[in-house]
Amino acid sequence: MKKFVNNVENILTESLSGFGKAHPDIIKVNFAPDFISRLQKAKNPKVALISGGGSGHEPLHGGFVGVGMLDAACPGQVFSAPTPDQIEAAANEVHNEKGILFIVKNYSGDIMNFEMGADMINHEHATVVVNDDVAVEDSTFTTGRRGVAGTMIVEKTVGSLAETGASLEECKNFGEHVNKMTGSMGVAFTSCTVPAAGKPTFDISGNEMEFGVGIHGEPGRRREKIKNANELTKEIIESILEDLKPDKGQEILMHVNGFGGTPLMELYLLFECGQKLLEEKNIRISRSIVGNYTTSLEMAGGSFTITKLDENILKHWDSAVHTSALRWKI
Repeated sequence: MKKFVNNVENILTESLSGFGKAHPDIIKVNFAPDFISRLQKAKNPKVALISGGGSGHEPLHGGFVGVGMLDAACPGQVFSAPTPDQIEAAANEVHNEKGILFIVKNYSGDIMNFEMGADMINHEHATVVVNDDVAVEDSTFTTGRRGVAGTMIVEKTVGSLAETGASLEECKNFGEHVNKMTGSMGVAFTSCTVPAAGKPTFDISGNEMEFGVGIHGEPGRRREKIKNANELTKEIIESILEDLKPDKGQEILMHVNGFGGTPLMELYLLFECGQKLLEEKNIRISRSIVGNYTTSLEMAGGSFTITKLDENILKHWDSAVHTSALRWKI
């Protein structure tokens, strides 16, 4: 195992400490229990958004804490769900008079622990479960579809709505709407190594790929020989479109996401392949984002995410955001 590490047992604590010191103008890191919160609460009452999950997917979720997105994020150990006491502590810290909305990726451990954490708080709360992965219906850690890179889009758009003072019910309904408008699918060329394990999560030969892989290295639809970028893009995007069923002329947001070990040069090449294919299908890319946003440690590979845009999704995607990983003003 080749990683920047001092003591495997302390890797998350040291990483969180460094994250907090790198972004002291945006967030603060709380320890024992661990959670990341905004440096300051919003001045006006608002629904507080909390997400979280296993570490190893950075910048998801901690990198999305800040104005216009999350109020707090709960990082579990690598590829392990955060504990209920983390969720309880985060909720008690960031609640702001209008309730708590939990945004949870559809993994059994995350669902169970967020439910337990929610039961421990006295604030009004609701949950949006993200399940944008179209690759498989059930997986290693999941009943139903997995939550993957589309989670960022849900967090950004619902975070924007919450900043307007919208109600808890409005934020929940909008989050579920964005989730339904979003589909993702990915492919891996290599495995990743969980530090505590010290060896790759799965074995794969140099000329193979895992098509439809999960962000923890879960099996996808099949293992097969590597194809060229155009062939891969066609198969992934057509799988997503089969699920979303967009009309001709539909405006979309397209997100090309890296799993941590793939250079941006290749991710932009994938975007080029996707843009040409969608143009042929008369589907218009109105918004785009390319980069490593939902990673799987050092896994080589990437994914496409497509969100069908309507007026509200577009407005809340475009709205100002200031986090360590996403920031713009329009």
